[in-house]
Amino acid sequence: MNPAVTLADAALGGIRWGNVPAYISSQIAGAFLGVAIAHGMFGEPVFFASRHARAGGAQFLSEFVATFGLLSVIWGVAWSRATAVPFAVAAYITAAYWFTASTSFANPAVTLARSATDTFAGIRPVDTPAFIVAQLLGAAAATMLFRWLIPALPKVASEVVVPHQATQERA
Repeated sequence: MNPAVTLADAALGGIRWGNVPAYISSQIAGAFLGVAIAHGMFGEPVFFASRHARAGGAQFLSEFVATFGLLSVIWGVAWSRATAVPFAVAAYITAAYWFTASTSFANPAVTLARSATDTFAGIRPVDTPAFIVAQLLGAAAATMLFRWLIPALPKVASEVVVPHQATQERA
């Protein structure tokens, strides 16, 4: 559900590059669908541009840290116990909401979708490019670090997006 994770996973051979455009398109469509449904439940217009400023170095650094941490959790847990990745990600994102100034978007699809809501979760469309750049840089930095720390990491990359039943747990 996260284009930064999809790109990092493809970089390590977890998914084929030919599948990346479909994954990312689906992720972005799903994020916007989520906004539309949430707005529908609360009687808001389907989409409306956010006016919430989220700009500046602190926000950029927060998104870098949030996404670096997210990919670090994914790669660390995928290496030791791939089936626990979804739970570790949920725990990390919940925590990162509180310890980052940006409230941890850590997801380019979500960032784009949040620009289409003027609720408290929104981000001005003009601020989204910097968030997405920070997210992609954070994902790349974590992936490079873990590729160096765990040279065999590409062997478990395929477990990140769709875990395979035949994979045995690593101790």
